[in-house]
Amino acid sequence: MKTAIVTGANSGIGKVTALELAKQTFRVVMVCRNREKAEQAKKEICDQTGNTNLHIELCDLSVMAEIVKTAKRIKKKYPEIDLLVNNAGILPQSDRQTTKEGFERTFAVNHLAYFTLSRELLPVLKNAESSRIINVASEANRSGAFNPNDLQLNEGYSAMKAYGNSKLFNIMFTRELHKKIKGTNITTYSLHPGVVNTNFATNSDSFFAKLFDLGRFFMLSPEKGASTSVYLCTETGIEHLSGSYFIKSKPAKLPKIARNNEACIQLWDMSEELVSSVLQK
Repeated sequence: MKTAIVTGANSGIGKVTALELAKQTFRVVMVCRNREKAEQAKKEICDQTGNTNLHIELCDLSVMAEIVKTAKRIKKKYPEIDLLVNNAGILPQSDRQTTKEGFERTFAVNHLAYFTLSRELLPVLKNAESSRIINVASEANRSGAFNPNDLQLNEGYSAMKAYGNSKLFNIMFTRELHKKIKGTNITTYSLHPGVVNTNFATNSDSFFAKLFDLGRFFMLSPEKGASTSVYLCTETGIEHLSGSYFIKSKPAKLPKIARNNEACIQLWDMSEELVSSVLQK
């Protein structure tokens, strides 16, 4: 039986991804923050698919120490993992917020969590015959920039910049991860799911979130939004496209900075240093 880890699996794209994988008889581990919402989603997926092999791991993805503990539990329970879907993300608040570890919140949840969970689970991903890491990014990366002198927007913060940066970093991380795992059984992909009508903006007070709410009528359903994630999880014969960025289940042009080898290496090294600094405390 194949095992899939899906973050943010209690709602929206993550829930649909978990549902579709459950339909295909995967064992699905749902990494969620809220137990009540996770249990409700699990019940609904079990009822719809008849697959009862769903499991919940509670984790606050804004805290790297919690991610490491969660990864340890996962590795102990599941010695082989076939899929890791880094899906969970947040839309920032209008004012810059920091986590208890001192990171800008969007940077922590939308980028460092992907980086940390992927790195921690590499040993069990390597144990599977063939495994994949899928990183949900966004075309919002176009409003982002890579400034190694101010990765966390200590200056000139805006919700749109914070979100755009984090989604750009997802794509850069995917490309550098591909290079680091090349020659192993693991491949990795990033994607734009489309602009999807989910509860994504509910907890944000930013102008960016208000624009998001105004456009809900024109947005994709979560089912359509999850289609590229599901494609990357299940499509055969795409291993040669590892490191690529996908839109509508097709490879798309990488942002210019994501094609810059030195920038991608620098982001990786800085991320590693930041995570290590809080884990050593």
